[in-house]
Amino acid sequence: MDKFVIEGGKKLSGKIEISGAKNASLALMPACLLASGKSLLYNTPELNDVFTMMKLLNHLGVESTFQNHLMELDTKNITSQDAPYEHVKKMRASVYVLGPLLTKYGMAKVSLPGGCAWGPRPINLHLEGLKKLGAEIDLVEGYIIAKSKRLTGAKINFDVSSVGATGNILMAASLAKGTTVLNNAAMEPEITNLAEFLLKMGAKINGVGTSTLEIEGVEELHHTEMETIPDRIEAGTLLIAGAITNGAITLTNFPSKLINSVLAKLEDSGCKINIENNSLSLDATSNQINSVDITTAIYPGFPTDMQAQWTAYMAIANGTSTVTDTIYLDRFKHVPELLRLGANINVNDNRAVIKGVEKLKAAKVMSTDLRASASLVLAGLAAEGTTEVLRVYHLDRGYQKIEEKLSSLGAKIQRVKGSEY
Repeated sequence: MDKFVIEGGKKLSGKIEISGAKNASLALMPACLLASGKSLLYNTPELNDVFTMMKLLNHLGVESTFQNHLMELDTKNITSQDAPYEHVKKMRASVYVLGPLLTKYGMAKVSLPGGCAWGPRPINLHLEGLKKLGAEIDLVEGYIIAKSKRLTGAKINFDVSSVGATGNILMAASLAKGTTVLNNAAMEPEITNLAEFLLKMGAKINGVGTSTLEIEGVEELHHTEMETIPDRIEAGTLLIAGAITNGAITLTNFPSKLINSVLAKLEDSGCKINIENNSLSLDATSNQINSVDITTAIYPGFPTDMQAQWTAYMAIANGTSTVTDTIYLDRFKHVPELLRLGANINVNDNRAVIKGVEKLKAAKVMSTDLRASASLVLAGLAAEGTTEVLRVYHLDRGYQKIEEKLSSLGAKIQRVKGSEY
């Protein structure tokens, strides 16, 4: 397994372009199952999760090509509605094929999903929503078996705003008979990107970008093309990389509205933010990091996927800060590794209390999941000495060649192949 070797203490500076959003791509790709023919997805990131989804779609009969961030998915010869364990176990987002297969082909057999090894993230909201649309659903030997001659529109009130459930039901309802209303729907930009793709395919959706979506089912959808939005979590991570090293970086071709909540907290911490057209600059060269509390929330609140990175940043802030995660209550597996780097953090349930230290000290640390891995890289960039971050395959799931991007900004970071240590 690969590792990163990071020589800390280098101020980052320069310009960088953000890749396409992982979580948007993982919804857009299975949405192509809703229409027969070749759909084109531009700005698709080259990530392990994207390749995992592509292999799953290939298993279903989708023909694909992927080059220069352009993915072509041809769905004219779907041969299976069975998403087996060997594909689905690698990634929770694989369950996104459930809604499209069911509504388009009348049945789907999908293994219960896998993914990051933290926290119970049930898919009951997906299944309850599909049942309300008229699906017959059984759980048999670890598989979801869903059947319906044709789904029928219904009013669905989500108890919890769920990105995954919103996306799955939105896709299923697009070909259902009648009108579906989703209340407390997720408003994340990735869901908006998906809804806009469905509209281009011929779906009828009102309320895009709001918490209430009204979908009038149509008889068929047609293949089309779509641009994947930039990845707001990669953007936030790189901005914190600039902030934690007292650097100055600029994100090009990135709409700042995607991360307004993160930008506000960065300004509170002492960073200067400048927004000009689609260019976003951060200046943290004042050498002063203020302690700032954050509480994660559904969009447009502070994203849970930025919680670990913020924790690493606050580890060297002046004073004491708190980080509270209201989305996933046990998402603090990065903390024991940050302690190895000299951080002073105490966790109680879903709340971390961080007493800033003057310096972090290099150590060998272990990645446990995608965003925890990012926090360890950030800490390593700021630490005194040479830090080794092991098991960076987690990072490859959601960050496209992040070591190359950081190197282009002046970081001293290199990937070492598993056979070399």
